[in-house]
Amino acid sequence: MTPAISLLERHGVAFRLHQYEHDATVTQYAQEAADKMQVNAAHIFKTLVVEVDGSTLVVAMLPALARLSLKQVARVAGGKKAALAETKKVVSSTGYQLGAVSPLGQKKRLPTFIDDSACNLEQFYVSAGKRGLEIAMAPDELQRLSGAQYAPLSLGEP
Repeated sequence: MTPAISLLERHGVAFRLHQYEHDATVTQYAQEAADKMQVNAAHIFKTLVVEVDGSTLVVAMLPALARLSLKQVARVAGGKKAALAETKKVVSSTGYQLGAVSPLGQKKRLPTFIDDSACNLEQFYVSAGKRGLEIAMAPDELQRLSGAQYAPLSLGEP
């Protein structure tokens, strides 16, 4: 059981777990989840930790194949510049390893932003905090639990 799953259970949130065998050679974790679970990649949301103005960490969630607009993240977080956070900062702030960062149950609750494309979904998939383990849940439930804001974060697919 991961901290993300424990949090959902404590709050009585409806969710389903989906497990698959993670391939250790894969680094495109959200795409791997979509492929192995045979789910539309637009419904698998990756969780990225971004550093805004060199000091503030925030979480950005967007569809697996979408590219993150760092400019948009900086803007919605109230900053000027943003960059993906270094691995060490991601692990120490969330308690999760790369490829398994869940937006729920993090060590430090970080400001969270969900790409507004999630507003059109009844459910989406997010990491449960372990590679090969995904949570299917309603985006609004995640938004409520994490205090997230919906915002346009994506540049679209490559």
